[in-house]
Amino acid sequence: MDVGKQRRALALEYRPRIFADVIGQQHVVETLKNAIAANRVANAYLFIGPRGIGKTTLSRIFAKALNCTSPANGEPCGKCVNCQEIDQGRNLDVMELDAASHNGVDDVKPIIESSQFKPVNSKYKIYIVDECHMLSKAAWNALLKTLEEPPEHVKFIFATTEGDKVLATIISRCQRFDLRRIQTKDIFSRLLHVCKSEGINAAEDALMAIARGAEGGMRDALSSLDQLVSFRGNEITEEDALGIFGLVSRSELERLAEAVLTGDAASVIKGVEKFDSAGKDMRRLAGELMMHFRDLVVVKSLGSELGSLAASAAHVETLKAQADLVDSSRLFKICDQLAEMEDRLRHVLSVKTVMEMCLIRSSRIATTATIEELLRALKAMKTGTVEVTTAFSQVEKQVEKIEEQKSISMPKMTRSEILNDKKLNDILESLPGASILNIKEPR
Repeated sequence: MDVGKQRRALALEYRPRIFADVIGQQHVVETLKNAIAANRVANAYLFIGPRGIGKTTLSRIFAKALNCTSPANGEPCGKCVNCQEIDQGRNLDVMELDAASHNGVDDVKPIIESSQFKPVNSKYKIYIVDECHMLSKAAWNALLKTLEEPPEHVKFIFATTEGDKVLATIISRCQRFDLRRIQTKDIFSRLLHVCKSEGINAAEDALMAIARGAEGGMRDALSSLDQLVSFRGNEITEEDALGIFGLVSRSELERLAEAVLTGDAASVIKGVEKFDSAGKDMRRLAGELMMHFRDLVVVKSLGSELGSLAASAAHVETLKAQADLVDSSRLFKICDQLAEMEDRLRHVLSVKTVMEMCLIRSSRIATTATIEELLRALKAMKTGTVEVTTAFSQVEKQVEKIEEQKSISMPKMTRSEILNDKKLNDILESLPGASILNIKEPR
């Protein structure tokens, strides 16, 4: 990269200029292109979604496609005067309004008045209103009549991060599109492309960390990469990305997850202490752990069909190994515990303590036998000598584990005592065909 030349920010330099460049919003792109090709363009469009996923970008591309003098299958050419002027923000027929700072009746009056006049050099007069949920109710009411029955040459495009705040009367007059967060693997691929184009030598683990931290926003990912380039130049390692953004490395996250899955409470406490001492964002760590255990559920459920995972081959192998440590029911219970922890962390000051307690509880879920499992083991004794021996062995192992974890000594029971235990007998007799009265101890 030529450092002597003034460069624009990567988020601006690599902003999509045509529909084909837009990532992760194919359901919107195809609908808009087909509408233009079939000449079935609505009066107004509403784009809803979180920050940095392409709402304003799609609005401008759509405006270019509508006013392009040489469109091809709904795509703007990007070369005609109209396309270039819209890109540069100086087209007289495309007006943008930032409703975050211009949200009153007086701010929408120019739109109402100018909409009566035909466009200067284009087919349509297009009004793009960003953060439209900030418009006051009076401003919406003033705009309502024009929005409902605009002149044929007028089109409205609204964009907002908070669609629930837009009046229902407005939504009913628009074609609504809900934009999705961009998948981590798509952000990662785009970052690789940008690094190759800019001559940046970035480790794949560093780019994956940036993609994870962006939380579905392409603009955030490109801004983070730009910040890293300013910090480290053209040589970027995973440690650089983790250090500057307070993220957790994949290997450290895997070690903490394995400590939970194996019931190693000491390693869980040490791991949380290490992250806290290093100044890591503990709430973000909770989210990362949740995603890791979600990936374990995917591996456990889908096996070799892992298309929904954004992970390297080495990471997939680790996930497979960890998924084999516990059964699906325990994984689901751990995920429930982590989801509860993530919610609780939003409202507490002692984040570290809450995280430690929740993770230790999760480790107990992963390793401690439940009543249902013990009952199933005892019920299995009805099938024969081998099964009886195996069932008793499982019970004895669980008793030993409980003794070790609680530092207590539990009274030993012979097999005859277990078989004649009245409480166990009462429980099992309540289950169809599960009575142990007729089970004979193997000789």
